[in-house]
Amino acid sequence: MSSPNILDLFRLDGKVALVTGAASGLGAAIATALAQAGAHVAVHGNRRAATETAATIGANSAAFQADLSSTEGAEKLFTEVHTYFGHVDILINNAGTIHRDAAVDTTLESWQQVLQVNLTSVFQLSQLFARDVFSREAKGKIVNIASLLSFQGGIRVPAYASSKGGVAQLTKALANEWAPRGIQVNAIAPGYFATTNTEALQADETRNRQILERIPAARWGQPQDLAGAALYLSAPASDYVTGTVLTVDGGWMGR
Repeated sequence: MSSPNILDLFRLDGKVALVTGAASGLGAAIATALAQAGAHVAVHGNRRAATETAATIGANSAAFQADLSSTEGAEKLFTEVHTYFGHVDILINNAGTIHRDAAVDTTLESWQQVLQVNLTSVFQLSQLFARDVFSREAKGKIVNIASLLSFQGGIRVPAYASSKGGVAQLTKALANEWAPRGIQVNAIAPGYFATTNTEALQADETRNRQILERIPAARWGQPQDLAGAALYLSAPASDYVTGTVLTVDGGWMGR
């Protein structure tokens, strides 16, 4: 029996993907890549529906809005996407938020909001996704967006670092439980990317210089730099990969 063409293992024809936080930046780049590989893509926006991303992708996409800082947001989003598309085969947990403040000054409200968006909603959506996949006796892929701060403590971002450390551990925990049942769960840990979340760092001349000096690639990542890794972990090419956290960081962690 001949082996399949390797490029065919990166096709997503007929698959339905949900990408959270896809109104712009990393999420929009990931959603576009999955659509180009043949998937139908549900693109989510937190404060507003990701209508611009859906319009850019075209007929194979639909935009949704849900507040993932609310404990009810994840179920609302998944229910609407499931109703529209009928099922979900790929879940990209990309939505995230950050609060910059000294640990001693971080309020409980700020802490809880970051944890809800970055970690709790990831668990909620993953749970809803798995129940759907198992009910259909199908297979699925979950890709969580972690961070370099899944490994490092960062500066003045205690809630964010805690949430992203949790994402890495949740990825491994779910992978252990769900691999035997046909769901691969992996994560991507982006390095320093030029997005709205890092605007303050880019604008700070000293921090910007320090960051670039640490990155062997000597540049900030662009959203498109994450697209290939996301496609790989969403496609059949990664069927024997689970429980891993893949760094896409221009060499930061190897420095």
